[in-house]
Amino acid sequence: MDQPLTRDSLNAGHRERLRERFLKGGAAGLHDYELLELLLFRAIPRRDVKPIAKMLLQRFGSFAEVVSARPERLKEMDYVGDAVVTELKIVEAAAVLLAKQSMTKRLELGSFAQVLDYCRGAMAYRETEEFRVLFLDKKNGLIADEVMGQGTVDHTPVYPREVVRRALALNACAMILVHNHPSGDPTPSTADVTMTETIASLARPLGVRLHDHLIVGRNGHASMRAMKLI
Repeated sequence: MDQPLTRDSLNAGHRERLRERFLKGGAAGLHDYELLELLLFRAIPRRDVKPIAKMLLQRFGSFAEVVSARPERLKEMDYVGDAVVTELKIVEAAAVLLAKQSMTKRLELGSFAQVLDYCRGAMAYRETEEFRVLFLDKKNGLIADEVMGQGTVDHTPVYPREVVRRALALNACAMILVHNHPSGDPTPSTADVTMTETIASLARPLGVRLHDHLIVGRNGHASMRAMKLI
């Protein structure tokens, strides 16, 4: 005799079908809310998580913005607790680590795309400004990737002498500066240009070259070298 349908059995069937679709076709065949459902399955074992996934997307805008959101903001949403935040943050950390390790292996080949992918993944969706420096050896291999300033939604304190001092301490031959604009617009400000010129002028006589200053945001990126500002 067939077993009667229950809410739990319907949920279980939906979860299994969604997992099968993912395993067969990967992420390309899924909507953003369905990818979020897959993450929420582990954190919320029995509840229908589709409304929660759609609610998160409505609040934050995209899959990337959901997994990058600050834990305290995520927890403002109904049914989002520590378990959900943990699943989302594991995905964020994995994405950044994957991009960083890929960049580390290929940076010597001068792959601008790899550097940009890593920086966008690590910083583009942050809600406050962050300033980091990629310190490079003479073959453009990555020596260190260090966050050297964190600030507000529109400002990060940067100390040019500290940046150059750190480059010398690491025996770096070159640097790439990176920071994000939480507004989404990556256009360099006057302060960005001035700070970049100051770091370049301090580093140049000491044999440290400034390759670029990248600004990333959810709406794109800007390269000061491509803009001929360096």
